[in-house]
Amino acid sequence: MSELDQSERENEHAHEHDRGNIFERAGRFYRQVIAELRKVVWPSRKQLTTYTAVVLVFVTFIIAVVSLFDLVLTKITFWVFG
Repeated sequence: MSELDQSERENEHAHEHDRGNIFERAGRFYRQVIAELRKVVWPSRKQLTTYTAVVLVFVTFIIAVVSLFDLVLTKITFWVFG
């Protein structure tokens, strides 16, 4: 048995012991989520409005491009197959 195998087994055993029951894990997960959300830099109202407008314009543009592409392919299909 190599040192690596022994070390891996010890880490797995220690990890299983640290997990705790389902309620402890759920509580820890909830606390970690809250801690991460506190680190988030939230956008201002102006930034949010700008980002929303950019997304809406981009989505509208993509819809127009796909619709035009679909129209052209439909016309070509009807022209070829009658």
